[in-house]
Amino acid sequence: MLLFGLHAVEAALANPRREVVRLIATENAAYRLAPLIAERGVRVEPTSPRDLDRLLGADSVHQGAALEAKQLSPVGLDEVESSGIVVVLDQVTDPHNVGAVLRSAAAFGASGLVLTERHSPPLSGALAKVASGALDLVPIVLVKNLAQALAELGEMGFLRVGLAEEGENALEALSLTKPLALVLGAEGKGLRHLTREHCDLLARISTRSTLASLNVSNAAAIALHWASLNAKG
Repeated sequence: MLLFGLHAVEAALANPRREVVRLIATENAAYRLAPLIAERGVRVEPTSPRDLDRLLGADSVHQGAALEAKQLSPVGLDEVESSGIVVVLDQVTDPHNVGAVLRSAAAFGASGLVLTERHSPPLSGALAKVASGALDLVPIVLVKNLAQALAELGEMGFLRVGLAEEGENALEALSLTKPLALVLGAEGKGLRHLTREHCDLLARISTRSTLASLNVSNAAAIALHWASLNAKG
């Protein structure tokens, strides 16, 4: 996989679980990453911003650094901290949205992010750039069957709260407890029927206008902030 952007590359280099293949960096980027480069003993392949544009595409905001690295080893549900908050995404395919959710998960101390193996974006490139290093900070669980994963979370004692505009409960009116799973669906489709059936509660985020619908990354950030302040346990 190829990671780019200073924050994503820095977090990957700082993660001892991440196996590094090669680092391509401009002189300025290599200077900023120097302590981690020395610590990991990585050889830098010098490059120019123009050459990185050719490699990654002119629209990529690479900040002078690209890292070829191995995928992180899979994490199982049973390895996720069982007393915190996890975010579960139901077939969210936009890498920018998933990257933004990851960044919020890291900011609010989430224990993990659960994604489906299919209908989820690759854990690299644009997603890693938007996540700004969170790809190497938040444990990610890939599951074949989301309904089964939610059932397993229930058996582990997680309160499973699905976020939906038509939820009869306002999120801020609920008594949230940890461990907590916040479940969000793809834009447009929302939560699938079977996913809803495996949630203990459906909740909405209150807004002042019927036109003020939130995209999944904004909803995740608000829900994580609220839960991090108010969930008991």
